Amino acid sequence: MPFDLSLSYPQWQGSGRYENLPRGAAAAADVCGRFAPLVRVPPAHGDDEADDELLHGIHRWPAIFAQFRSAQNILASSGARRVLTAGGDCAVDVAVIDYLMGVHPDLRVIWVDAHLDANTPETSPSGNFHGMPVSAILGRAPGPMRPYLGMPLEPSRFRYVGIQVGDDGDWELQRELDLQRLDPQAAIDGPVHIHFDLDALDPLEFPYVAYSDGKLRVDDAVALVGRIAREADLVGFTVTEFAPADEDEARAGSRVIERLCEAVVAPNAQAK
Repeated sequence: MPFDLSLSYPQWQGSGRYENLPRGAAAAADVCGRFAPLVRVPPAHGDDEADDELLHGIHRWPAIFAQFRSAQNILASSGARRVLTAGGDCAVDVAVIDYLMGVHPDLRVIWVDAHLDANTPETSPSGNFHGMPVSAILGRAPGPMRPYLGMPLEPSRFRYVGIQVGDDGDWELQRELDLQRLDPQAAIDGPVHIHFDLDALDPLEFPYVAYSDGKLRVDDAVALVGRIAREADLVGFTVTEFAPADEDEARAGSRVIERLCEAVVAPNAQAK
């Protein structure tokens, strides 16, 4: 298998529209578990759905931080060099990218998302942590999280795909750090991690999300991740924000996640 570990990380607490995320996270884990041995991040204890008070500028912070530390411990003990992750909200990738940077210091990150996800606790109008993971991996993580993170990702090693929507704070950080979109013609090399928020997809083709702002066609998305897998050393792939309203939607959306995973692993299968 091209991945050493499939991490089920069903955190929903970072989202402002989380009702259907647990169902989507379970379905995504079922798919990802076919491609690598599955290990599950345990859910946080306590009534974190009701615990909506802002702490460190973030809603449901205790549950988010507890799961972050659990994920870090699982990853550290796994020894994995290649990680497939089934979220959960977008913030699950903070722990995963930090771990992969420790294994691959020259890691590149391609962030496929309809949203910039670059707010900080100080700039976020919502206090929802799934709008902050990009700033976190670039050195602007919430204060209590920083001692547990390694060196931040260099902005030059980060590229966006599919972004459509951002708050003022998102765009401010994008300008400050000169965060670039991926040039469709650019060669892609080195160790690469792909963050894939399913809300980057066109809702006419993939409506199973809570924030339907994407414009990326499914076929184009599959082609993109397949090209990256062929050209680069793909060491990480994370799928997030799957929010099907019922089991029929979960099955339909899972077929698209399966296509993405198959495109990611296909070059390795062909090499054999």
